[in-house]
Amino acid sequence: MTATAPRICCLDLDTFFVSVERLLDPSLEGKSVIVGGRPGERGVVTACSYEIRAFGVRSGMSLANAARLAPKEAIFVPTRADTYGHYSKSVREIAGRYSPVIQVASIDELYMDLAGCEALYREPTDESDDATILRVARELTATIKKELGLPASIGIGSSRSMAKVASGLAKPAGVLLVPAGTEADLLAPLSVRKLPGIGPVAERKLSTLNITTLGQLADTRLSVLRSVFGAWAEHVKAGARGQGSSNLSRDRPAFKEHDIKGDAHGSISNERTFRQDVCEPRILEARLCSLCERVCWRARKRGVKARTVTLKLRYADFQTISRSRTIAPTCSELELFPVVKELLEKGHTRTLPIRLLGVALSKLGSFDHQISLFGADKERNEAVDAIREKFGYDALRLATGQRFRAKKA
Repeated sequence: MTATAPRICCLDLDTFFVSVERLLDPSLEGKSVIVGGRPGERGVVTACSYEIRAFGVRSGMSLANAARLAPKEAIFVPTRADTYGHYSKSVREIAGRYSPVIQVASIDELYMDLAGCEALYREPTDESDDATILRVARELTATIKKELGLPASIGIGSSRSMAKVASGLAKPAGVLLVPAGTEADLLAPLSVRKLPGIGPVAERKLSTLNITTLGQLADTRLSVLRSVFGAWAEHVKAGARGQGSSNLSRDRPAFKEHDIKGDAHGSISNERTFRQDVCEPRILEARLCSLCERVCWRARKRGVKARTVTLKLRYADFQTISRSRTIAPTCSELELFPVVKELLEKGHTRTLPIRLLGVALSKLGSFDHQISLFGADKERNEAVDAIREKFGYDALRLATGQRFRAKKA
C-alpha cells in the first residue's frame, strides 16, 4: 500500500453515555445500566451497557419496553445533556494530536484521515505501513483511556463506510484495520444491517428477496436492488463490496446535539416525547417554546441562520405530520416562536392528544442582512449565550418555555 492510499479511521466511543456515567459514579461499573430516564417514563433509551444487551435492551427502545425486558437489578439513569459534550470535546482534542483531518459525525463518533502519515509515525520495529497505522490507532485509544477514562474502538479502511463497519467489528475497545483489497471478503458473510444506511425496513425488504448477507447483496443485479433502494441502489451495491468515498469533506456528518462552528450542512432539530399524552394548549405552547430556544441556541453555536422551519407533531395513535415554512433568515427564538406556534395551530387538526413535538431548522447559512440601529437582538443573544456558557443551558429560559418545566416538576 502506498503512502497516499486512503486511511480513513472511524473512532467510536464505546457506550459513551454509560461510560461517562460510570466515570461520574464508579459504583455503576460492571452493572446493567440504562441511560435515558427512569422506569415508566416516556422517552427512549439513549444508551445501555453491554451487560444488559443480553436481555434485548437496545438504544432507541422506549423506556417502557426496556423496563419490561431489564432484570430487576438494572439501574436507570437520566441523561445529563450539558455534561457529555465536555468529554466529547476532550476526545476531539486528543484526536487532533494524531491527524490533521478530523470530521465529527456525532457526539460519540468521529472520522480521521491518516493518509500519508505512515512516514511521519514509522518506527524501526514496524513491519509495514499497516503495522504503523495500527500501532498509532492503538496509542490513540490508550491515550483516551488514560487521560479521560473512556473506552474507544477504531476501525480503519479505505472508505468512510468501511471504517464504520470495521469500528463496529472492533468493539468493545478494539482496533481493526481492513487492508485494501480485502474489503469484499470481510463483508461477504456479514448481515446486511452491518452496512451503514441499511435499516430494519430495508432489511425486511431484502429478506423477501432472500438477500440476508452483504455478499448476496453485492452479487444482486442493480435492477433488483432498485426496487428496494431506488436511486441509491448503485451506491449500496458498491458499499457491500467495500467501495466508497474516502473524501471526508464531501460526506455530510450527522450531528446529535453536537454543533461545530461554521457548519451549515443538513439541519438542526430537537424533539421531545411527553411523559403523558397532552392536549392542553398551554403545555404544548410551552414545550414548543423550549424547542425553539434549543434549536436557535444550537444555530448560534454554529454561527448560522435558517431559512426554513419545520414542525413535527405525533398524535397518541402515532400518526405523525410535519409542516414547514420559509422564513427570513434567523437564529432568534423570539422571531421563530410565533411562526412555529402558528404552524402548530394550523397543523393540530385532530382531537387526539399529542405524544411528541419537534422543531427543525434547515437551509442553513450565513446570510447578510441589515443590522438594526441598536443591535438589540444581537446583544440579547450574546448575553443569553454567555450566561448559558457559564452556568449551563437551563440557567436562563423564556417564561413561556418555563411553564412546561414547572408543570413537569
